[in-house]
Amino acid sequence: MKTDERHRTIAEILRRQAEVTVEELMLACNASGATIRRDLEALAGNGVLRRIHGGARSLIGQGQHPGYGLRELEDRDAKRRIAAAVAGLLVEREHVWLDSGSTATEVARAVAGRELTLMPMSLPGLNAAAGGDAAAGSRPALLLPGGSLVPGELCFRGPLAESNIRSLRFDTAVLTPCAVDFTDGLLAHDLDDAAVKRAGLDASARVVVAASAAKWQAHARVLIGGLDRVDVIVTDRQFNGQEQAQLDQYSVEVVNV
Repeated sequence: MKTDERHRTIAEILRRQAEVTVEELMLACNASGATIRRDLEALAGNGVLRRIHGGARSLIGQGQHPGYGLRELEDRDAKRRIAAAVAGLLVEREHVWLDSGSTATEVARAVAGRELTLMPMSLPGLNAAAGGDAAAGSRPALLLPGGSLVPGELCFRGPLAESNIRSLRFDTAVLTPCAVDFTDGLLAHDLDDAAVKRAGLDASARVVVAASAAKWQAHARVLIGGLDRVDVIVTDRQFNGQEQAQLDQYSVEVVNV
C-alpha cells in the first residue's frame, strides 16, 4: 500500500472510531510498525490526528466537522477532476474570488499557470496559486483579503476580509460550500465562514460551485444562499431525474467529472 493510500486508510478509520492502535493499523494497512509510526507522526503534524501512546486518537469530536488536514486526504481524485473542470470554465484575465478549503486549494493549483487576477481565501490556496512555474508562463496576480487567520484551517475570516471582498467586483466566484442541499441550497458550518462565502457570492457576476459528491450528503447549519444564486455546479455526483429537474428549475448548469 502506497503512502497516500495508508494515510487515507488511517483517516477513514479515525472517522469511524475515536482511537486506534498501531497494531490495528498494521493489519489494516499491511505495513510494519515502524512505517505506521512514521505515518502517524506525519498525519499528526498535518493536524489529522493526535498521537497517543501505542496509537492515535481522532480529532473529530461528536458533532464536529473534520479539520483541513483530514479533508485534504479525502476524495483527492474527485477534487482534482473538479478543479481541472473549474479551471476550464475560467478565461484569461478574469478576476476570480476563490473560496477556502481543500477543493479550493486544488483549484488554486489548477490555475497556477494562468493569467488571472485571483483572491484566494486561505494560505494553502495562496501558496498553491503562487507555486506555478514562472519560466513556463504566467502566474495569477494575487490579491490578499486581509482579516483574521483561523488556526488549523489557515483561512481568512472577519469583518476586514468581508469588507475587502465587497469593495471589489469579480467576474467569477468559485464557492466550495461545506454542504449542498436541494431545499436549502449552499451551507457552511459556522457564521464567520458563511459571511465570507456570502460576501464572495455577492461581489461576483457569476457563481461556480465546486462540490464533491460527499458534500451532497453532508450536514451544515448556516445558510449561505439558495441554488437560485448559482450559475454552474461542478461535481462528481450523478443526479437522478428528480434531482436534475430541481436543478433545471434554477437554470443551474451541471458539469459532471
